[in-house]
Amino acid sequence: MNYEDKKIIGIIATNVDAATALNVIGHLAVSIGKYSNNEIMGQSTLTDKSGISHLGISKFPFIITKVKASKLKNAIDKAKENPNLLVADYPKDMLETRTDEELVKSIESKEKEALEYMGAIIYGDTKDVNEITGKFQLWRLD
Repeated sequence: MNYEDKKIIGIIATNVDAATALNVIGHLAVSIGKYSNNEIMGQSTLTDKSGISHLGISKFPFIITKVKASKLKNAIDKAKENPNLLVADYPKDMLETRTDEELVKSIESKEKEALEYMGAIIYGDTKDVNEITGKFQLWRLD
């Protein structure tokens, strides 16, 4: 499989500050890593000339983008409609709760339309991911 066959896109809402964005992407990356199949990873460990092992990383591009919150919500909805895409989303509730139990209760108490998303990661075939995120702007500190 070619490294360009699949893609990982992180999406941050434009109203999220840099420190929070890093937190959001970190949590989402752990989730995508946990629930993805084994094909996402490159070599599991890399050994330097000194014999020290280093954990491998994803073998596919991982690009961070930013969009307005409404476009983020639409992207999440479209991605979840495609069974070939793996989607991890980050509702604002995740910052407003302290424990997993509180988070579960908060999410369960809301309709889908009431969730406010701060970020997401979408993983899958490059073509499918590009159809949803292809026009998103690269995220950078402004």
